[in-house]
Parts: sequence; C-alpha cells; structure tokens
Amino acid sequence: MSEAHHIVDLARADPLPSGRVGACVRFPLSGCPSPRWSRDMTARLAKELTGHKAVGYMTLNNIVQGREIVLEGVESGEAPTLAGAVERAVDAANVAAGREGSEDERADPSREARAWADEVASDVRAGQRRPAGDDT
Repeated sequence: MSEAHHIVDLARADPLPSGRVGACVRFPLSGCPSPRWSRDMTARLAKELTGHKAVGYMTLNNIVQGREIVLEGVESGEAPTLAGAVERAVDAANVAAGREGSEDERADPSREARAWADEVASDVRAGQRRPAGDDT
C-alpha cells in the first residue's frame, strides 16, 4: 500500500526569535508521514529550492515534524514561491511512494546497496578493477 499526504490548510508563519533571520512557516499535513516519505519529500524540496536567491537561512533538516512541514529561516524574498515549491515536493513524494515496490522490498532498504556491493566484488575478483582516475 502506498503512502500519500497532502497539505490540508493554509500555511502559518511566525517570526523567529530576535537574532535569527526570517520566519518559521508551518504547512499542516493530512497525516503523520513515515521517515522514508519525510526524507524523500525533503530531498525533493531541496531540489525545488536550488537556485532560489533567498534560501540562505532556511533550515531543511528534520522539516517534517508530526503532521506538519516546518521551515525555519524563510526570508521575505522566498515567501511568494515557497508554497508552490512545497506543494510540488509533496506531490512528487506521493508519486514516488506510489511507485515503490512490494512491502517486502520496502522492508529491506539495503537490498540495492547489497546488489551494488556484489557487482563491485565480482568485478574485483574478475580483475576488472581500473586504477583510480582511469575513466577509459
């Protein structure tokens, strides 16, 4: 079964304490996301915000907190485009969660890493390892 969450209300913004730059903006979610969905959405939001001028003070660590997306350090220059970026990141995380494999595959996140390690090990055993910096 796939996991999906949605923004259910308008964002709420509060000023940060004196000495900190920007505001704290909270987007309420339809449920409490899993850690995996939260990491995926955070990565997609980082991609959405890459290249934006006013994100220098924004913190993107642990932004999914319970039933909210919490962004601290939001500057006024970023505010007009932030809601769209968050919505696109949430939608993309939902799409990715829907494409995930069976529950057995999701229960073993190291499966792909082990497959890569096995491939590297077989290349080394076969003598196919190239010297560092050899891109030929």
